[in-house]
Amino acid sequence: MPTVDLNADMGESFGPWTMGDDASLLSIVTSANIACGGHAGDADVMAATMTLAHANNVGIGAHPGFMDIAGFGRNRMSVPRGTLQNQIRYQVAASLGMARSVGATVRHLKLHGALANMASEDETLARDLYDAALSVAPDLIVMVLAATAQQDAVRALGCAWAGEIFADRAYNDDATLVDRSKPGAVIHDADLAGRRMVDMVQAGAIITESGKRIETQIDTICLHGDTAEAVEIAASVRQQLEAAGITLRTFEGHKG
Repeated sequence: MPTVDLNADMGESFGPWTMGDDASLLSIVTSANIACGGHAGDADVMAATMTLAHANNVGIGAHPGFMDIAGFGRNRMSVPRGTLQNQIRYQVAASLGMARSVGATVRHLKLHGALANMASEDETLARDLYDAALSVAPDLIVMVLAATAQQDAVRALGCAWAGEIFADRAYNDDATLVDRSKPGAVIHDADLAGRRMVDMVQAGAIITESGKRIETQIDTICLHGDTAEAVEIAASVRQQLEAAGITLRTFEGHKG
């Protein structure tokens, strides 16, 4: 029977401002991508989220993005490559240190937002960013947007990786995500999200908006935490996967 991991982006609150229901999501997911202070989060939020994830036996990942708190990391930015690599190192190091302080470890890396989208289109950018992260933590499992330039980059680097698909996002025919500004880019129907994930995991393929099937490695499913129906979608996806006989567990990562 197939197995798959469920991950969610979290730790994205800032000071008194709250984003998402991390506590509820941590009772559903098997991996958590925790913001490192670049696009969202702060020291207190990171510590609290990692503590709760560790208590729930949820795998912890560093979730760096552009240094863009105001834009939530969703603005495409032009940053000198060396500076961008250092910003990734800075965020990953913060994640590693905070996890250690609460008795946890960071298992994986997942890029956030616009930076992730740009890396899914540009193998050289993806390789440079992953190389920067691995220079700080060589054993990280790199979570990649399946069947994109990100996957080409990890194969070139020879590092451990896991292929990711999205429960609440529509796909273009090149396996990239439909831009959020376009109608239908974000899926709000919890039942539909669950059915889509069962279909894709069973097919071992991304199914795009046009109906095209792109065969790929599916190790983990992203459940976004920043929409009003996030917990409902997460619960629906988990329930429908389990009903279909699909085992849920934290990914191990693989090479090649």
